[in-house]
Amino acid sequence: MTSPQAAPTPPLPPQPPGSEMFVSGSLHDMAVVLLLLGVGLILAVLLWPLIKAIARRIEGGAAGGEVQAELEDLRERVRQLEEMKPRMLELEERVDFTERIVAKGHEAVRLQK
Repeated sequence: MTSPQAAPTPPLPPQPPGSEMFVSGSLHDMAVVLLLLGVGLILAVLLWPLIKAIARRIEGGAAGGEVQAELEDLRERVRQLEEMKPRMLELEERVDFTERIVAKGHEAVRLQK
């Protein structure tokens, strides 16, 4: 009996230049890429609220309306306080007058003793 001969394996075709980079990626290279993607994702998640706030501020969006309403409310309150200023001055004068009258009354009582 003759032993069966093994069929010869055909040679592999040559690789085009530069294709080694895509075919032969090491585990270390893939870990670096995954790490960079993970860091980028984490930064995007953490910075998203800040990016939205900056965009709203640039646009003058919905928060601008709330700020305008609060500003108008504060202006109204300041106007009311300005209107009360003359009345406060009059009340201060009345208190001073009353203090002088009371002080004179105490002096008169003390002098009579």
